Amino acid sequence: MDSTVTLTVDGTSHEVDVDTRTTLLDALRERLGVHTVKKGCDHGQCGSCTVLLDDRRHLTCLALAVAHDGATITTADGLGEGDDLHPVQQAFLNHDGYQCGYCTPGQVCSAVGMLEEVKQGHPSHVTDDLKADVDLDGDPDDSGMVDDEITERMSGNLCRCGAYRGIVDAIREAAGLEPRQDDARVEQEARP
Repeated sequence: MDSTVTLTVDGTSHEVDVDTRTTLLDALRERLGVHTVKKGCDHGQCGSCTVLLDDRRHLTCLALAVAHDGATITTADGLGEGDDLHPVQQAFLNHDGYQCGYCTPGQVCSAVGMLEEVKQGHPSHVTDDLKADVDLDGDPDDSGMVDDEITERMSGNLCRCGAYRGIVDAIREAAGLEPRQDDARVEQEARP
């Protein structure tokens, strides 16, 4: 049985006819031609299909399109303004937070959503005090904890190439944090 759903994708509204069993991922890729959203595992385990769905990160392979009629979806393509990249996208470039690039759109969307969750004070599984504000202030005394917090929050997004160090460094930059101590040392040694 088909149903018509309205989806606003990267600022453009679309009406699309879908079988009621169609995932949001398949509606985006096959019906709307949005190929920034990647199909990886198709089981919600790799995160390559992550988008911002009504401003929250979401796995599209686990969502039925009909359940999100009227939703606003932002893909990695919709984060920037024309040629101006979103700060997270720029940070991924600055820190080589990608290799083959397949997982990158999902990683970027997840990082944007994760940073918003931090701003709103949502705790994670490694947050010491679930009632305290989440601390991503870059204090050198807790830089290991900051990295633990980032990696835990991004754990649903896999990178088969192993670019995790660059991904964490990119998220640190986008969050306005100081470089890791060893990164600062390398930058200082590189200066004439």
